[in-house]
This record gives sequence, C-alpha cells and structure tokens, in this order.
Amino acid sequence: MDKHLVLSILVAAIGAGTPFVFAALGELVTEKSGVLNLGVEGMMLVGAVTGFIAMTKSGSLLLAVVCGMASGVAMAAVFGLLTLTLMANQVASGLALTIFGVGLSAFLGLDYKSFSLPGVNELPLPLLSELPVVGKLFFSHDILIYASFILFAGVSWFLYRTKAGLILRGIGEAPKSAHALGYNVIKIRYMAVLFGGAMAGLGGAYLSVAYTPVWVEGMVAGRGWVSLALVVFATWRPARVMFGAYLFGAITIAQFHIQGLGIEIPSQLLSMLPYLATIIVLVVISRDAKTIRLNSPASLGITYHPEA
Repeated sequence: MDKHLVLSILVAAIGAGTPFVFAALGELVTEKSGVLNLGVEGMMLVGAVTGFIAMTKSGSLLLAVVCGMASGVAMAAVFGLLTLTLMANQVASGLALTIFGVGLSAFLGLDYKSFSLPGVNELPLPLLSELPVVGKLFFSHDILIYASFILFAGVSWFLYRTKAGLILRGIGEAPKSAHALGYNVIKIRYMAVLFGGAMAGLGGAYLSVAYTPVWVEGMVAGRGWVSLALVVFATWRPARVMFGAYLFGAITIAQFHIQGLGIEIPSQLLSMLPYLATIIVLVVISRDAKTIRLNSPASLGITYHPEA
C-alpha cells in the first residue's frame, strides 16, 4: 500500500476518533469518581444539535462549542440530580437520559435538516506541520482536534499529578472513607458528572460542526456507546483511551477505503465493523477479570448514602 495512502488513512483516523476522545475522557473522569453514566449517547446528540443550531445562527465556532458543552452539562445535571441527590439507580437513569436525548435532539433539529455548514478549517502549526510524516499526522488539524490533544494531557495530569485528582480517585475507591476525612463526596461527584457531560456535548458538537457539518437525526450513531466501551477497553487509563479512540476511528475510516479499493464486501457488513470490533474487544477484555478488578473504581455504579 502506498505510504501516502497510509498517512492519509491515519490522519483521517485521528479526525474520526476525536469524538470518542472527548466523550470517553469525560466519561473516564466521571467513572473515576465512582459514577456510571450510561447517558453519553443522549448527551452527545443534544450537544450535536445545539452546537449545529448555534453555528447556523451565529457562524461562530466558539459559540457552537460553548452551546454544545452547555447542553451536555444541562443533561448531566439532570442525571446528577436523579442519581446523586435523589439516589436513583445509575444504570436506569443513564438509559433514560439517552432515550430522552434521542427524542429531544430529534425535536430540536426538525427545522435544520436542510442546512449545511462550511466546516472548520485546518490550522497547520508553523514549522511543525512541515516535518515529514509527523507534521501531517499531528500538526495539520483543526483547532478542535488540537483541543482534544490538550484535553488528554490535562486529564492525565489532573488524575495522576494533582491532589484534586487523587481525591477524585479516592472517592471512586472508597467514598465512605473520603467522607470520614472531611471531603464532600456528593459535590465532587457532581463536578465529575458535569465535566463528563461537557465533554460528551463537545464531542457531539465536533461531529455536527466540524467532522460532518450537517445535522442528521441520530447522527451520533452509537458513538456514545462505543465511548463507554472504550473506558473499559482502556481499563480506566487516559493513554489507552486515546489509543482506543484512534483505533476505532481507523476502523470507521477503513470501511470507506475498502470500498474504494474495489473489494466486494456488502456495505452493511462494513458499516458493522466499528460495533463488531467493540463487541470483540469487550469479550476479550472481560476474560481478564483480574485486570478489570484491579483498575475499575471499587464503588463504580454503587449509590452512595452520606448518612450511612
């Protein structure tokens, strides 16, 4: 295979994997606090439609990003109210949030199906973008992809190099012990949930204003669920989340190149590839119960009662 074709596939894989990066890193922080939010798909959809509407009305990428993140935060706040304040079941609440997000995004986007946006221009970094191979691969993207790189560095630094990150991880492991030490478990979990919502909304906004700058009902197409699986695939490690995100991005892009090469495979089967890969990866990982047990936050998905 021509090296230029390989490089173009890798560059496209980074773009295709960026929504996974935003959503999965946000969910990673949420789960590190001990909260399992299955509403990522719904938050991404609402973020996609609100970001698209803001971009259509104003032409401002910044406003589109802010609106997408704000809508994700609003959805996450509803989830937090249900699970952290009212102590509802996290799994049921997350599923309900996704169903609500699917319906709400479809309703909000009714009048915008015929609109299209110019997309987001690439912003090659001076000198760095001229480096062979690496320049094209890492330094010739749009500003939102650069933001995903910064997010990865920020999340990694926060979780493993700061006292606040240590507290967050401690709450995910033993909330009662953290409470006994004087930390406000519910408040910290709220902040983690809201951050996860903001990142899911940003991932959705990236899809609708930059990656495929049109609004199509249900355009997230399962990326929220794949992002949830990515956190498990990565065994709750940021670097592995990035690797997994770009791996799934490459699988998504591969279906188009396979068709372009003239290989006769039904298009329906090619469209299944990212989801089939998700299932295979989860099956393989689930066989290593020890690794999951060692890396999974001990209180993940368990409702915390402050008075207990």
